[in-house]
Amino acid sequence: MKKEVVEQLVEAAEKGRLDRRTFLTLGAAAGVGSLLLRPKAAQAAARVKTAANIVIAGAGAAGLAAASQLAARLEGAKITLVDARKEHFYQPGFTLVSSGIKPASYVVSATRDYVPAGVELVEEGVAEFDPEGNKIVTTSGKAIAYDYLIVATGLTLDYAAIPGMDVEQIGNNGLGSIYHSPAKAEATWRAMSNFADKGGVGVFLRPGTEMKCAGAPLKYTFITDDYLRRRGNRGKAEMIYNANNKALFSVPIVHEKVRMLFEERGVKVNYERLLESIDLGKRIAVFKTALGPVELQYDFINVIPPMRASDAVRNSPLPWQEGGWASDGWVEVDKHKLRHARFENVFAVGDIAGVPKGKTAASVKWQVPVAVDHLVATIEGKESQAHYDGYTSCPLITRLGQAMLIEFDYKNNLTPSFPGVIAPLEELWISWVMKTMALKPTYISMLRGRA
Repeated sequence: MKKEVVEQLVEAAEKGRLDRRTFLTLGAAAGVGSLLLRPKAAQAAARVKTAANIVIAGAGAAGLAAASQLAARLEGAKITLVDARKEHFYQPGFTLVSSGIKPASYVVSATRDYVPAGVELVEEGVAEFDPEGNKIVTTSGKAIAYDYLIVATGLTLDYAAIPGMDVEQIGNNGLGSIYHSPAKAEATWRAMSNFADKGGVGVFLRPGTEMKCAGAPLKYTFITDDYLRRRGNRGKAEMIYNANNKALFSVPIVHEKVRMLFEERGVKVNYERLLESIDLGKRIAVFKTALGPVELQYDFINVIPPMRASDAVRNSPLPWQEGGWASDGWVEVDKHKLRHARFENVFAVGDIAGVPKGKTAASVKWQVPVAVDHLVATIEGKESQAHYDGYTSCPLITRLGQAMLIEFDYKNNLTPSFPGVIAPLEELWISWVMKTMALKPTYISMLRGRA
């Protein structure tokens, strides 16, 4: 019965029919919550006539979702998406690819497939942001003026900040990195699977910077542990997780739950350790600690690089000018409105936004309607009451076939979508189904402005 209900749920999502009634009816039968169907911050409104010129820098999840929503809400506006990458990556699926659960093709599609009618796609990168002059400059030198700008450029994986790291070697000699690309996620799976066949020392970590899906390094540690157990080699392996600070997760109660699970499963935890360099030939990772450098010999390592804004954003007036987000270039926006603090016609959504939480696809789903509503209200000469509370979610896989569905906000409050059905700190099959089956079609609906 559960399988049939889940199949109906996925079919409804794929066809854009996941309205609240359908989701709750099917979800209740399967034990699924209204994860991605909480009330919208910005309610649908009649189309607004305008000649506004809107540029969206970045055509990833946030940029495409913003373009779709603006196209649906505005009539007569000129909307331009600017992004050089022709492929669209379903990034929440990278962990599944690197775990052998999905093929690399599962996360790859074409950006143009999601560009709404009437929206122009300029297939170039952004080389310069000029918010004083209300324009951007593309990599070919083309200046594109705007009345309103939405920055949705995502982030940059700074592998070059790790001396000795060579992304071309991912998949070889025990080196893994789940974030780099679909191909390297698949190569990571091969390296991890080889480790699970033999045992040895597995080293896991996260960087000291802000990062997308901060639960991913934890998931991959759990998944590797489970593969070792399933292949009868857990007793031949030592698993070591290196936390960047004094916590495993930013939400205290979740940190404690993960700490207990790691202790139960024999995963050693080192706190306040940052990867400083790596010797790929000798399989030695050097970590920075309060007491000086510490070397760890490994048989398998999952490298998570520092993550920062692109150079074009970092070298512009858009980032925070001081504080913890200034050095890495995150855009200075009001955390509730996603509007820039100094340039009122500029918004930022997705990974690039300098807000306390929110570098996940679930955050994009709730940020974009808020930013769009404030932009449209400004065009109308009105004031929007739309408010982003920091909602994000992390389907934290803890073993193959089970996950914890962690949802929380800026205040680290747990915000379960279906209390009494999905307990956030319980390892559940249905949370696994959400991650591996139901989220992708819902994500695609989000790109098309329907979710």
